[in-house]
Amino acid sequence: MAWIQLKFDYKHSDADSLSDHLMELGALAVTFLDAEDKPILEPLPGETPLWEHLIVLALFDAETNTSMMDSLLKDSDFYQHFGDSYEWEIIRDQDWERSWMDNFKPMQFGERVWIVPSWCEAPEPNAVNIKLDPGLAFGTGTHPTTSLCLQWLDGADLTGKTVIDYGCGSGILAIAALFLGAERVYAVDIDPQAIEATKQNLERNKIQSNRLVLGLPDQVELPQADILVANILAEPLRQLAESIANSVQSGGNLVLSGLLESQAEELKQLYSQWFSMDPVGLEEDWARLSGQKRSL
Repeated sequence: MAWIQLKFDYKHSDADSLSDHLMELGALAVTFLDAEDKPILEPLPGETPLWEHLIVLALFDAETNTSMMDSLLKDSDFYQHFGDSYEWEIIRDQDWERSWMDNFKPMQFGERVWIVPSWCEAPEPNAVNIKLDPGLAFGTGTHPTTSLCLQWLDGADLTGKTVIDYGCGSGILAIAALFLGAERVYAVDIDPQAIEATKQNLERNKIQSNRLVLGLPDQVELPQADILVANILAEPLRQLAESIANSVQSGGNLVLSGLLESQAEELKQLYSQWFSMDPVGLEEDWARLSGQKRSL
């Protein structure tokens, strides 16, 4: 059996409408991939953030008239956002999903944690295996900022601890904390899409919902936690510094990422008002800050 796949780069946030349009043109399925594997930038009030640069894969029946489809694409309002970058490809004798699923493999972080796509077998069945699929929310483990946070969690004793995942994205850090022994996790994000992604990943990992409090920031009353992890961006980490610090109890731990190495020293100095800061953790050009809150 064969299909025709339409593939193009798309640099615009209106992905839902694009998906609807492609389905109206006859697409059997539409998949969005992050073209740059980078965190979602802080949105303006009222905006729903998506990756700025997508790879779009649309599956069509093999009998589709691509010449006619070319004309329809060029007449669409979306054409200005991808232009002539699109291409048609015949996919023969394979499951179409496999053509992009093969890009995602199990990944290890630290000594214990593995991120395992749901269609893969866990390389180490007795490890901390988190089932996680790519989706329209940041946090598949492949970005250095997520990796840095996972490595810190893997090396910490979370048994019985209360953890805040500030900017939860896909829920990967919240789920890792629960699997590593946290008693309760509070996960918040400004993006409703992230909340939905986290719910789906909780179900995929068969985690009891009473162990995690999830919602938008105005829906969740955060406690003073033993550990707060915030994998967001430098500017919100700067603006929310006092609020974040107040959400960690004396003696508790702070883990911050989503910032570049060049931004680390300034933020380290800022948070040193409340925390005894550790040496900066680095991966590629990205940084992680961590520290322990001093008794005031």
